[in-house]
Order: sequence, then structure tokens, then C-alpha cells
Amino acid sequence: MRGHGAPLAALALLLLAGCGSADHNPPAAEPAVSPPLSARPAGELLRLGGEAEGVAIDPRTGLAAVSLRGPNRIELIDVGTGRTAKRITTGDPARHLSLAAPGGPVLAPIEYRDELLEIELPSGRTSSIAVGDFPHDAAPSDGRIFVSDEGGDTVSVISGGGSEAELAVPEQPGGIAAANGAVAVVAVAAREVAFIDASSLRRIGTAPGGAGPSHVVAGPGGGPAGDDDRFYVVDTGGDAVLVYAGGDDPHLLDRANVPGSPYGIAVDERQGRIWVTQTALNRVVEMKVTELAPKIIASYPTVRQPNSVAVDARSGRVVVVGRDHGEVQILDPGDETAR
Repeated sequence: MRGHGAPLAALALLLLAGCGSADHNPPAAEPAVSPPLSARPAGELLRLGGEAEGVAIDPRTGLAAVSLRGPNRIELIDVGTGRTAKRITTGDPARHLSLAAPGGPVLAPIEYRDELLEIELPSGRTSSIAVGDFPHDAAPSDGRIFVSDEGGDTVSVISGGGSEAELAVPEQPGGIAAANGAVAVVAVAAREVAFIDASSLRRIGTAPGGAGPSHVVAGPGGGPAGDDDRFYVVDTGGDAVLVYAGGDDPHLLDRANVPGSPYGIAVDERQGRIWVTQTALNRVVEMKVTELAPKIIASYPTVRQPNSVAVDARSGRVVVVGRDHGEVQILDPGDETAR
């Protein structure tokens, strides 16, 4: 009996581990804790103080909205001059930012208050809408706003200034994006990407999300017409960018390797580029859109802990924000000395 005790105990532990993995998803993937800088960040550097986390750029006003902690606020920065135009106190912190449309408003989910803050541009006037538990990200589509409620496993649907519906999605929805009537939601704990019809609000598909997905953007494909619907998901845990087809049959198309714990992602539709931050390397890569997986064509040194990135559609300038010391970086991809 003693001879069989250890193998039986080991088997029991394996069975328990198997049961646990079936009942509970593993923790969501997080960005790497960035090392100290080994190179000067490319371009212009702004030191705002605190911790910078999210960024969105309005192509009409040329303002970049940056969310910060310590103190909790959102600063509106003129991308052309680097000067702060407005500071909006938020009470509790916002993490990710997006735009409802060119010209605004800026959409800022306030996680600890279960509300979506709308910030008008360029005035900075605010209003708020109640949403679900621990809102993480927001995306507009078909006159509605879709908010991923990370703590509630739901997506809040906002229309007419109020809540219209709550849609059930796989566990822990994080990044969210919309294009041509489809909404893609990254379920960071379930490791899945759920697709919702923005008009009927029905689920149209669910696809595997890689080893540890985090964020998503919608963008064009690189086919002959250049107008194919695509969703680009950062697989932070798998060091990759995953490419999904939209439409009535959403599915995984291809995978591009991006080492260094990728996390923040932005799309430049006019130039056909995808920008992805590498939090383990303090860099951001420029990727060219192709028919399938985007290809890395350039790499730039960034601020420390580069958790978010955005592109100014008018100028092509790229803004990277870092949680370390609240630093904001404005770089021009056309400057060869920046690489």
C-alpha cells in the first residue's frame, strides 16, 4: 500500500487540477513589468506626472485625450504643439479611452463607479451614463455605444443617452471594437473573442482568442480592394497579433508574431498600418497590413511601461503613453532618426 501512495496522491492532484481548470478560467493576461529604459524614447517627450494609461486622438480637433492616475484626470493635449489644452478631474481613474465619432465626444469608462463618462471636444464638458459592473472599454456602432463590463461578463448597450440592453458574453470582457455593423469583444479570462451584430444585438459567433488576449482594434484588410473587414487582437500571453475576419462568418484568419508582451494597439487606416506596444521591451512596432497577417516594418524605442498607443489620422503622428511617471511620447514615423 505504501508503494502505491505517492502515485495515487499525484493522480488525485492531477484530477483536482483538471477539475479546477474546467470550472475556473486562468487569470487574464497582463502587460509585462517593463525594465528600465535602454534607449531614449523616439520623438517628443511630455512628462505629465502620475501614471498615464489610456489615449485616444480626435482627427478633427487634433486633441489627444490621455487618462492619468495620481491625481485621477484626463488631459486634452494638442498633438501638434504638445501643450495641454484642458484638464478634466475624474474622481476615480479611467483606463482606456475611445472616440464616439470624429469631433468627439471622448468615451471614458470609469471602472470603480460603473459609469461611462462622455467628454465633449474641445470644451471638455462632461456627462455620464450608468453602465454595468467595472466597465473597461467602449466602442461606437450604428448609433449605439457598446461598453465591455469586465466585472459583469456583459456588454452594456447605450443609445439615446441611456442604457438600452445588457448582453451576456464570455468571462471578463476587456477590449472591444466595432466595424461595419459587427462588434468584437475580447473575453480575457475565457480566452475567446465574441462577435455581436450591432443592429440585432445577437451573438453571431465566438472564436478562440489565443493564449492570453487583451485588446482589439478594427481595421482594413490588405486585399486588392483594401476594404475587407478585419479585427486585430493583441494576444499578450502568446506574443502575437491575431487577425479575424468580420462579417456574417467571423473567424480567425492568421497570426503574426510580436515578441515582448504586446499590449497596446492602434490602427492607421489611411496608411494601412497597425501599431503595437511591446511592454517587455519598451518599444512600439509599426506593422504593414497585408491580406492576412500584418508584417513588422519598423520598431521605435518608447517611454517605460508603454501600455497604450494611438494614431493621429491627419498627420500620421503616433502617441504612446507610459504608466511610469505619466510620460507621453509623440513620434513621427517619417523621421528615420527615431528608429
